[in-house]
Amino acid sequence: MTPSTVLILNGPNLNLLGTRQPEIYGRETLDDIRALCIGHAGRLGFDVDFRQTNHEGTLVDWVQEARAAGSCAGIILNAAAYTHTSVALLDALSACETPVVEVHLSNIHKREPFRHHSYVSKAAVGMICGFGSHGYVLALDALARLVASRKEKE
Repeated sequence: MTPSTVLILNGPNLNLLGTRQPEIYGRETLDDIRALCIGHAGRLGFDVDFRQTNHEGTLVDWVQEARAAGSCAGIILNAAAYTHTSVALLDALSACETPVVEVHLSNIHKREPFRHHSYVSKAAVGMICGFGSHGYVLALDALARLVASRKEKE
């Protein structure tokens, strides 16, 4: 990773996008979202490292990798179900000194009550939810503003 890389992490079951509950998550696939992110990030001057896993520990490892490298511009995280359950992911994000933007395809606050709570939010700069794949574009824009603001302060 380089200082111009945005790490985009996706959690469990997002590999099933396009076929899993399209009435909630839409018909776009994760590959569609990857292409959207790469294109938009390129226009903003960023590279993208886009990953997905169904394993909590792998997400934690990737966050720690970003912390150890200390060189990525930020993390965009759709932790999916781990949003609502993972203290381990919260701890890893809290130890990471790079900005984190939380993304959800659906509006988690309009869904089942257990989805209303996010552990990730405690470590994130902000959350974007309910805009489908466009939420990733909004997250990239938010990170670009954060990076520009930090550079102005230096």
